[in-house]
Amino acid sequence: MDFSSRYRTQCSATWATIASVTNARDRLLLAAAEMLESGATVSTRAVCERAGVQAPTLYHHFGSKQGLIDAVANHGFTQYTAVENSGDPLDDLRTGWDRHVQFGLAHPSFYGLLYGRAEPGRACAVTAPAHAALRERFTAAATLGMLKVPADDAAEQVFAANVGITLTLISQTEPDFGLSGRVREAALAGVLHTPSTDAPATRASAALTLRALVDDDPGDLTPGERGLLDELLERLAR
Repeated sequence: MDFSSRYRTQCSATWATIASVTNARDRLLLAAAEMLESGATVSTRAVCERAGVQAPTLYHHFGSKQGLIDAVANHGFTQYTAVENSGDPLDDLRTGWDRHVQFGLAHPSFYGLLYGRAEPGRACAVTAPAHAALRERFTAAATLGMLKVPADDAAEQVFAANVGITLTLISQTEPDFGLSGRVREAALAGVLHTPSTDAPATRASAALTLRALVDDDPGDLTPGERGLLDELLERLAR
């Protein structure tokens, strides 16, 4: 199902055309989704004409044309990358990786909007929730003694590899899914003690585990004690 179909399904089961949608905000979202899906250039004038509204209406609901595009892209991205917590952090990480790749291949125009407009020193607001969810997965892995590096570092490394392989597969005439699987396993092995490596616990992994457990349940530690403990665990983990 493409993005415009998802909007119709979520907002109204009777949607047939943009003109049948009474809510101006939804008409703008649907118009932008259809234009992006088709590869058309999304200008403020074009999307407003398609939605049957004036430019001030777009600015009222989204602040700018980019705000509208971000709202559309965020909807699609979260629909494809949301992963239920199965209780197995490694399995969840693999599933999240594969869904990320599938999203990029299914919607290369949207993916290009997300990752093709990088600005120095400025993170993408649309993908920030997905990145945060990835950190949570690694924090869960840390409580099980699986992490080799801090959760933030693990998330950065795997996220970068996931984006890189997705862009690579988009550029291929016949996407090499085997390559994606190999890169995925290499990326995860670089930050996790996986069952296949059967690595013994180390001082660093123990420190990472304790830090994750304390983050989850700080108990009655004072702010000063928490700060000191965090500093010591950070040194031990590295």
